[in-house]
Amino acid sequence: MHKNGRREIEMAYPTKLQEIVSLFEHLPEEEKRESLVSYSLNAKSCEPPEGEKFDLEDVRKDEECADTVGVFLRVDEKGGSHFRMALGPQVQTLTKAMTAILCKGLDGVSPREVMELESDFVPKIVGAQLVRVRSQTTYYILSRMKGICKVWSDRQRAVGK
Repeated sequence: MHKNGRREIEMAYPTKLQEIVSLFEHLPEEEKRESLVSYSLNAKSCEPPEGEKFDLEDVRKDEECADTVGVFLRVDEKGGSHFRMALGPQVQTLTKAMTAILCKGLDGVSPREVMELESDFVPKIVGAQLVRVRSQTTYYILSRMKGICKVWSDRQRAVGK
């Protein structure tokens, strides 16, 4: 209950992301870590396939990441975002896990929804302890996805769409 007697409304996430959050949120810390490792093994499936066309590509190495990360965005005719990620060989397990989670959880969501997404779901997935220890890593992929959506939106606005 909220202090004024009303129920606090829980933040609504995009459906696919909410399913992932719900899966992780009640797991003990050890099981969260095991699930994150499992997700990290799926990061390869987020790589851009040969010949796929993108509206925007952002490939770079930032100081808060161990290696180069490429973020690729395609926006479909209905306005849904589709992300692909290319991760260098030194990228950490947690970054790989967040890549797989966010590519799956944000697939089909509009660029605006991605930009407006609160990051309060991250500790529910990763766990408070890992967020404290690896705070830059846990939010890195989301910030890169938001950034590419902002560039795409700014370009759309510039051409009057």
